[in-house]
Amino acid sequence: MRHRVKGNKIGRTASHRKATLSSLATGLILNKKIKTTDAKARALRPLIEGMITRAKVDSVHNRRIISESINDKEAVKTLFSEIAEKVGDRPGGYTRIVKLGKRQGDAADIAIIELVDFSGSVEKKPVKKRTKKEEVTTPVKETEESEIKDAEVIEETVVETKEESTTEADDTESSQQEKKDE
Repeated sequence: MRHRVKGNKIGRTASHRKATLSSLATGLILNKKIKTTDAKARALRPLIEGMITRAKVDSVHNRRIISESINDKEAVKTLFSEIAEKVGDRPGGYTRIVKLGKRQGDAADIAIIELVDFSGSVEKKPVKKRTKKEEVTTPVKETEESEIKDAEVIEETVVETKEESTTEADDTESSQQEKKDE
């Protein structure tokens, strides 16, 4: 029976589970948002919220306790300086889990876990919306322009070679005339 047993084993041994949750916590602290399975996100939530609550009081003892779970020094610095300051007086609920659906390969439930106070400050990639007309016309324009440039270059080289050949012909004619004169 599971009386008073807290936490999910997420299908791993104790050491593997500790390493997995440690790397997920490090990723969440550094990136403010990560995409993982729903089970891992639900297992990570109590761990990371406890760390953030502990990070509100910046002491050597608290830093050492958190450093036991997170092996990245930059993540610990970010947690105590940036995240703890931004959280401020919030009494809890530092994370949000958003379900995305099922993964195509194994049908696992996928979710995003993010820090609530940083949801607006995460760098978002610009989304480009293209229509079919733009996709078709863009390569054609580039090829036409490149063909025009290539044609201009060819014309310039042809003109240069004609000029060179006329000067060479003039040089040969003048040298032949000089030989006749001698």
